[in-house]
Amino acid sequence: MILGIGSDLVDIRRIEKTIEKFGDRFIQRIYTPLEQKKAESRAERIATYAKRFAAKEACSKALGTGFRRGTFWRDMGVVNLPSGRPTMELTGGARAHLERMIPPGYRARIDVTITDEFPMAQAFVMISAVPAETAESL
Repeated sequence: MILGIGSDLVDIRRIEKTIEKFGDRFIQRIYTPLEQKKAESRAERIATYAKRFAAKEACSKALGTGFRRGTFWRDMGVVNLPSGRPTMELTGGARAHLERMIPPGYRARIDVTITDEFPMAQAFVMISAVPAETAESL
C-alpha cells in the first residue's frame, strides 16, 4: 500500500550558485557524508548534488512533513541497495515519522528515481508499506 508520494524539480544552476556562495557550509548542512563522497567523485558534481537535493525535497513531501516537525535535511540520504536500486536512508526525525506511518505487520519500502537534463534535476519518491516477511530492507 502506498503511504506517501513526493516529487521535486530543481534548477542545477541554483544549486551551483548556492554552493559557490556558501561552499562547504551548505554541503555539510544538507548532504550526508555518503552523498558528499558520491558527488565529489563524479565528473558532474553539481548535478549529483542537485539530484540529491531534489530527492530530499521529494522524500519530505512523501513523508508529509516537509522540513519541519523534527525532519531535517541530513535525516534523509540517497543510498543504493546492493542491486544498484536507489532508495532513501532515513535517520532522526525523518525515521521516527516514517515508523509512525507504517501499519503493524508491515515494513517500509522507499522507491526513488532521480534524473537530470541540464539545467534541471528531478526526483520522485514513493513510500510503500509491504508485508514484513517479504519486504526489502530500507
